[in-house]
Order: sequence, then structure tokens, then C-alpha cells
Amino acid sequence: MDILNNRSSVSEFILVGLSASQETQVFFFAILFLVYVAIIVGNLLIVISVIVDNHLHSPMYFFLANLSFFDLCLSSAATPKVISDFLRKHKTISWWGCMTQMFFMHFFGGGEMALLIAMAIDRYVAICKPLHYKTIMSHRVLIGFLLLSWVIGLIHTTSQMVFTVGLPFCGPNVLDSFFCDLPLVIKLACTETYILELLVVVNSGLLSLICFILLLISYVVMLVTIWQHSSSASSKALSTLSAHITVVTLFFGPAIFIYAFPFNSYSVDKFLSMFYSIITPLLNPLIYTLRNQEMKAAIKRLSNQHLKPTKMFFNRLMVK
Repeated sequence: MDILNNRSSVSEFILVGLSASQETQVFFFAILFLVYVAIIVGNLLIVISVIVDNHLHSPMYFFLANLSFFDLCLSSAATPKVISDFLRKHKTISWWGCMTQMFFMHFFGGGEMALLIAMAIDRYVAICKPLHYKTIMSHRVLIGFLLLSWVIGLIHTTSQMVFTVGLPFCGPNVLDSFFCDLPLVIKLACTETYILELLVVVNSGLLSLICFILLLISYVVMLVTIWQHSSSASSKALSTLSAHITVVTLFFGPAIFIYAFPFNSYSVDKFLSMFYSIITPLLNPLIYTLRNQEMKAAIKRLSNQHLKPTKMFFNRLMVK
């Protein structure tokens, strides 16, 4: 069916949001605004630290910087609109705005999923094949993994959105959420969507579940390898690996729950959607910086290089 005909009946979607209370919405606005600022600052700090600090020019930190970039983009796909909607009485999003939001959410989400797998491979080689690590994880391989993550993200979102864009929407147009997402939007279509629902379950839910299980198996193998070696290097590897496991669980857990069973209504879905798109991008930089001594040292060096001259400049002004 022609896309323009679809849009002639439904030109926008109404978002229910999180609360009808004006006071509560102002509270959410303040909290999410601060959270989004923290997401931007935290993830940019990691990206800049990895770029400018020579101590962090290694495959692990290369992936970490790109993970932070994906987190920044993932949260930016919907969060600014969510924050601004808390100040609006009528929360709406245009048809094209909704489709664009879903496209980029799944684009960066799929890319991050692939990147987390690449990070697990990197840790596996470092722990289980340490003598061949530099040879295997060459610069060419790193770039290949990164490009593959972008390609997988594009395939992941395009394979679903190409069918969603062509759906007829003739009403109702109310989404019980604070941003557009595939399961909710598909349910509003005025046609049979069983095949598309199955595609979403396989492409987003089942794929996430399979990747999560495979990652857990690989982490178990790595943990067993670490426990067989009692040294300071093993202790450092265990700390890094525990951070990876935490991040993977935070990313895949909500995604599996939302997309593996996407067309049953659960009241917890709103919370999980917020956790997946907003809270996880905030927690990732915290997890990696708090559990990584090299990253904390690099951020400290970065702050000393830029904040100390500024502080000295203001001190001189005060003296004058």
C-alpha cells in the first residue's frame, strides 16, 4: 500500500507517557534531564580519554570507546524528545518522526549488540590465547569488527522497518509509552501483522536471547581459565570480565524481555524500555570507570591537563 495513503489517515501518534500528574512530570523532567547530561558527559569522557591518552591505545579500550559512542547515540535517539514531552500537555510525535525514532533505536541497539560480542571475543583471545593476542587482535581486525557492528545494526533495523513503514494506520493512534517502539506501533496497524510480529520476535527477541546465552557460555569458559591461573594479571582480568558481564546483562536482559514476548502487555515494559534506552547508557560508563584502574587514571590525567590550567587562571584573576 502506498505510504502516502497510510499517512493520510494517521499523521501522528499520541504518547501516553509515564504520568498524567503535572507535578510528577516536572519531577521526571528534572531527573531525566540530569541523567541525559550525565550520559553525554560520562560517555564523551570515555571516548576523549581513549583518543588522547596513549596508555589506552589497546583493543579493549578501542571497543570501550566505541561502546560509549553507541550508548550516546542510542540514548539520543529518543531521550531528548522524552524529556521535552514532560513539559507538554499533549504528547505527540509525527508519523515520520515515529518511524525515524524506531529506525535509529534499532540501528544503534543492533550495532551495540554486535559490538558487545566483539568485546567478548577480544577478552576471550586476551585470556585464553594471551601469547597470540597482539597478532590476532590487529588493527585491521579491530576496524573489521567495528564496520561489521555498523553493518549488522543497519541490517537489523532495515529488515524490520522496511515492512513497518508500509503498514496501513487508520486509528487508533495512542501509544502506551513515552517513545515509539516496534511492538506497540505494529499493534496499531489496520491489517494482519502476524508475520511481522514473528519477524520482530526472531530478529530482536530470539536473536538477543541466543547472543546472550552464547556470551554467557564464553564468559564461563573465560572464568574457568582465570581461576586456573592465580596471579595479579588474572585478578585484573577477572575485574575487567565482571564489568563486561554486568554490562551485557544490563543490555540484553531488558531487550530479551521486551522483544522475545513483545505483543503481550506487561506493565513493567515501560520501566524496561526506559532502562534499556536511558539507564543502561548511564550505567555503562560508571561500571567501566569504577572497576577499571587504568580508565580512572586516564580520566584523572585528562582532568588535570584541562582543569588545572583553568583553575590556575581563575586563581590569578582572584589575586589581581
